[in-house]
Amino acid sequence: MMGLDVHDMENLGEPYVGYTENFKKIDVFGLRSLRLGKELKEGFVLTVEPGLYFNPYLIDAWKAQNKLSEFINYSEVEKFKNFGGIRIEEDFLISATGSELLGDPLAKTASDVEELINTSNSK
Repeated sequence: MMGLDVHDMENLGEPYVGYTENFKKIDVFGLRSLRLGKELKEGFVLTVEPGLYFNPYLIDAWKAQNKLSEFINYSEVEKFKNFGGIRIEEDFLISATGSELLGDPLAKTASDVEELINTSNSK
C-alpha cells in the first residue's frame, strides 16, 4: 500500500494494517521485514521498495559474533560500511489483469546505474 500507516510500521501496529486471518506475519530472517500481508484487489496502489542498508555498528557486532555468516561475506561488506544504503521505489496500480507501473521504470542493473551516472556526469 502507499501512504501513511504502511511504511516503517515495526512495533507501531503493523499486524493491524496489513494482515488478516489468511495472511499472517512471518517472523523468519529474510521474510520478517515484509510489510504487506493483504490480498491485492483491483484499484489498489502500492509501492515496491527493495532496499539495502549498511549499518557499521551492526556490521561490527555481527562480524564479532560471526552471525549469519552463511549469508554474509563480511570481507565484502566491510567495503560498504560508509556507504549508507539505497532503496529503489516504484509505484504500481493493481489491475484486473495484473499490475501497471506508475511512472518511468528506474535503473536496476549495475550497467543501467553506471550508464545513468555517466550520463549525469557528462552534463
